[in-house]
Amino acid sequence: MGKRKKVDIKKRRQKLIKEKKKEQQKKSVKVEKKSTKELDIRLEKETKLYWIRAITGFSSAIIGRLLFGLIGWFLFLWMLTWWFVFPFVVNFFIFKYDFVKEEWTWKNVILPGIGIFFFLFMIGGVFLHTLLFFIPDFSSILEVFL
Repeated sequence: MGKRKKVDIKKRRQKLIKEKKKEQQKKSVKVEKKSTKELDIRLEKETKLYWIRAITGFSSAIIGRLLFGLIGWFLFLWMLTWWFVFPFVVNFFIFKYDFVKEEWTWKNVILPGIGIFFFLFMIGGVFLHTLLFFIPDFSSILEVFL
C-alpha cells in the first residue's frame, strides 16, 4: 500500500472555519442589499411626498399672498386647493407611483405631510402678510406691474 500522507487536522479545520466566515459575510451582504420590501418602498414614497408638501406649503403661501394678493377666505381656499389637489398631481403625474389596487386609498395620498404643510403655510403667510402690511397701498406684485 504505500505511504499515507500526513494531514494536519488543526490547519484543515482553521481553513474550513475561514471559508465558512467568508460565506456568511457574503450572505449577510446580499441580505442587506435586498431590504427593499413593500414597507420600505412605501416609506420612501411617503418621505418624498412629505418633503414636497413642506416645500409646497411655504411656497404656496408666498405665491398666494405676494403674487396674487390673497387674504382672508380667498387665501384659505387657495390653501385648501394646494392641500388637496397638488398631492394627487405629484403622485400620479410627476412621480407616476403605482399603487396596489387592493390596498390603495385616498388617505395614502392626502395624509403624509398634512401637519408640515399647514404649519409652513401659516408661518410663510403670516410672516409675509405682516411684512407687507407696513408697505402702504401694496396688495400684490401683479397690481404693481398692471
